[in-house]
Amino acid sequence: MSLNDVFSQKERNIIILLIIIVLGGIILYATSGIFGAFLGTMVMYTLFRNLNIFFIEKWGWPKPLSSVVIIVISIFIIVLPFVGIGKMLFDKAIELQQNPQWIQRTMDAIDKFAGDKLGQPDLIEKQLEASSAYAGKLLTSTLSGAANVFLEVTVMYFLLYFLFVNYKGFEGSIVHYMPFDDENAVVFGEELKNITYSNIIGQTFIAIVQGLCLAIGFYIFGAKDPIFWGVICAILSFIPLLGPPLIFVPAAVILLTEGHNWQGIGLLIWGFGLVINIDNVLRLVIAKKVGDIHPIITVVGVIIGIPLFGLMGLVYGPLLLAYFLIAVRIYKSNKRLSLKKDQLQETLNEAP
Repeated sequence: MSLNDVFSQKERNIIILLIIIVLGGIILYATSGIFGAFLGTMVMYTLFRNLNIFFIEKWGWPKPLSSVVIIVISIFIIVLPFVGIGKMLFDKAIELQQNPQWIQRTMDAIDKFAGDKLGQPDLIEKQLEASSAYAGKLLTSTLSGAANVFLEVTVMYFLLYFLFVNYKGFEGSIVHYMPFDDENAVVFGEELKNITYSNIIGQTFIAIVQGLCLAIGFYIFGAKDPIFWGVICAILSFIPLLGPPLIFVPAAVILLTEGHNWQGIGLLIWGFGLVINIDNVLRLVIAKKVGDIHPIITVVGVIIGIPLFGLMGLVYGPLLLAYFLIAVRIYKSNKRLSLKKDQLQETLNEAP
C-alpha cells in the first residue's frame, strides 16, 4: 500500500483546504498591522486604473514606465499634501504648547459667557471632562497610525507597481476567483469604482470647497488662523454635516465671549447657511454623476475606521463599510436567482 492510498481523493482535498485555511489565517493575522496598505492599494489602483491603461494602450508606454509615472503623480497630489497637513498640525500643537495662557484665557472667557448667558458657569470644564477620555483614545489611535504610515505607504506603492505592470493578469485573476457570475462581477466592479470615486474624489472636492469657504468666513468675521482652521474643516468635512460645526461653532462662541457679537452671529449664519449646505448641494451633484455613500454609512464608517486606520479611517472606514454592503446586496441577488432556478427545476421535474 502506498502512502497515497491512506486517504481518498475527497479526504486529501479536505485536508489541503484545512491547511490553506490555517495558513491563510496566520498570514492575515501577521499582516493585520498593515491592512490599511492593502486597502490603500486597491483604492489607488481603482483611481488610477484608467490612466495606466491610457498610458500603455493609447500612448504605447512600457508598463514599468507607466507604473512609475503614476506613482510619482500620486505622491505629488495625495501623499505630499498629507505630509504638509501633518506638519501644519504638528507646528500648531507646538505653538499651543508654548502658549498655554491663550488656552486658559479662552476657557475662562467661555465659562464667563456661559455663566452670564446660559447659567452654566462651569460649562467648559464639564464638556472637557466628558470628552477627554474619548479624545485621548482618538489621539492615541491617530498617533499610533501615524507611526506606522511610512511602512504602509512603502508596502502600498510596492504592491501598486506590480499591479499596474501586470494589470491584465491581476484583473483576470480577480474575475476568475470571484464567487459571482459574469453579470454580477461587472456590477460589483462598476459599483466598486463608483463608490471609490465618490468617496475619494467627490468627498475630497467637497472638503476642499467647505474648508475654503470656512477660511473665507473666518477672515471676513475676524476669527484667528483662517487658513489653519480651513484645513482642519476640510479634514473634518469627511464626516458629513457634523464635521464643519465642530470648527465654526466654537470659533463663533469665542468671538461672542470677546464682545464681537455681530462677528460671532455672522460666522454662525455663514457656517450654517453656506458651509453646511455646500455638502448638501455638491453631494447631490456627485450622486448624479458617479453615485454616493449615504451619510449614515459615512458616519458609522468613520467610527469604525479611525480605531483601525488612524486618521486615514476617515476615508477607509466608509469605503470598507460600503464595499461590505455591495457584497451583501450581490449575495442577496445571487440567492434570489438560485431560488428561482431551484423552483424552475422542481417545476420541470414535476411535469409529466
